[in-house]
This record gives sequence, C-alpha cells and structure tokens, in this order.
Amino acid sequence: MPVSASARSDRRLALQHLASALVAATGSAGAQTDKPLRLVVGYAPGGPVDSMARIMAPLLARELGQPVLVENKPGASGALGGELTSSAAADGLTLFFAASPTITIVPHIYKKLRWDPFRDLTPIAPILSYANVLVVGKDNPARNLAELIAFARANPGKVFYGSAGVGASNHLSGELLAAQAGLQMVHVPYKGNAPAMTDVIGGQLTMMFDIVGGARKFIDAGQVRALAVTSASRNAMLPDVPTMREAGLADYEVLGWFGLFGPPRLAAALSARLAQAVRQVQGSPEMVARLADLGYTVWPGTAAQLAAVARREFDLWAAVTKGIALD
Repeated sequence: MPVSASARSDRRLALQHLASALVAATGSAGAQTDKPLRLVVGYAPGGPVDSMARIMAPLLARELGQPVLVENKPGASGALGGELTSSAAADGLTLFFAASPTITIVPHIYKKLRWDPFRDLTPIAPILSYANVLVVGKDNPARNLAELIAFARANPGKVFYGSAGVGASNHLSGELLAAQAGLQMVHVPYKGNAPAMTDVIGGQLTMMFDIVGGARKFIDAGQVRALAVTSASRNAMLPDVPTMREAGLADYEVLGWFGLFGPPRLAAALSARLAQAVRQVQGSPEMVARLADLGYTVWPGTAAQLAAVARREFDLWAAVTKGIALD
C-alpha cells in the first residue's frame, strides 16, 4: 500500500526522536561510567586492608571501565568506613572494602553504632580469607608460645599487645588467647596494624597478632619473631611456624576475610555487575600472583555466601566479646 508524504514525514520525525533518545541514553551511561568509584577502607593507610584495596583498585577500574579511588576513613575498627557507606547513595559509586571484624565483631562492642551491617549494607562479593600470626619483638626472650604464656602468667598485667583497634580480628585473637590460657594482658588499640607493628618492633608492645602477609616482611627481616599462626593448619608462607593448636591451645582457631559491600537498596543488577568484576579480578594473573605473594587465599564466593558466613561469625563472636563495650 502506498505511503503518503505526510506519513513518511511523521515516521522520519519519530525515528529522529528515537535516535536522539538513544544518543542521550548512551551519553548518560558514559557519564556515569566516567565518575570515580570510591572504595572505602575503614583503616589507616599502610595496613593490610588498605594495601589490598590499593592492589584491587586498578584491577577493578580496568574491569568496570571507570576510575576506582581508595578512600581511607580510619577509626572505630573500621566502623567509620561502614557508616560512610551505609549512608551513601545507592548508585554503586561508594563501596566498602571491609575486613570481617568490622562486620562480625565491631557491632557487638560499639553499643552506639549508627549502622547495622545486615540492615544497612548490601553484600556484593567475598574477596579473600587470611590467617593471623602471633609475633613478638626480636629482643623478647620468648622463643615459643609456651614461653610467652609462662611469662604472661608470671607477670599479670605486664604483657601489652596491640591491634588495629577495638574489635579488630587481632584484638579478638588476643582476647581468645587470654581466655583459653587464663592470662591477664593489656590491650592497646591503634588505628591500623601498621602503627601497632611499629611499636612491637620498637619494644613498646610485647606482642601482636598480624595478618600473615603483612607480617612476613618484618619476620623475614628479623625485626619480629613468629610464634604461631591462628589457622587450623600451617600457612604455606610460614611453613616452619606452628599453629596455635600445635603450640598448645587445642581449641584455638581464628580466620578473617575481606569482602565487598555496598550501601543499602543497591539494585540487584548493579550488585551483580560489581560481583562479576570482582570475580574477573580474582582470576586475573596479577591478582593471583599478589595473593600468593601476600599469603592470602582467594574466596570466589557469592553475595549470599558472604552474607551467610558474616551472620554465622557474628553469632559466634557474641560470646567472646561479652564484657567488651565502647560508646
């Protein structure tokens, strides 16, 4: 059937409007992609969480096609980073690179926390798991865990141990040691592992638990001595260092992890896109090499698995944190 000139004109006009809309939509998406993504870290620069976030940032940027910038928000054992993310817009431009204690331990300790890890954050993807290692300064006379425990029992209140902050994994590692060995030790919180390690090396602290990957360079340099790792089996990076179980505490085990979380009400499609980017990064040669070098184990799980592990560990740490409370 012949088409009138008027109809052809109307159709051309409609196609022009459609083309304009598509260009506008494409331009909008491009502008969104050009905006930098903030990867929030709740600890000071230089520590293991910050270092891992800075390793991942350029790899995520490559996968997502947009800048990824690390933003440090230290304080309250990572809680300030969680608070910042919990109040951010659900546009995928603010994400929380969280260490497990901030999600599973800190809420038990900070009674006036202004956010809830299960209500105010969206789990996106797990990243890796890790063990801690117990270290003492090079001039400390304790050559093994038994000798350290004997010294602590003979000198109640005179063993000082550092951590990345109240509620951090290495804080609770110390609390668990004290509980299982019947010790009275003094906890000294810092705003990250790095400044605590500086004081172990300098002799201001007796000991600390640190992530294996973060502590290895100081162990290799002879600045600190490794007494035991907190995992159930020996760590490949420190094969000659016994586990806490082998060293005499049969029920001792502490593992931590890093995970990626977004603000509440993050759209499922956006969360899935970010999770896919994380999986691509986890399998990249650069990431595999860095994880092996740092003593981490990749955790290629789902958002649901991350949420389930977080909830289970949250419940488990409830008993250990009884009596520890901060405003």
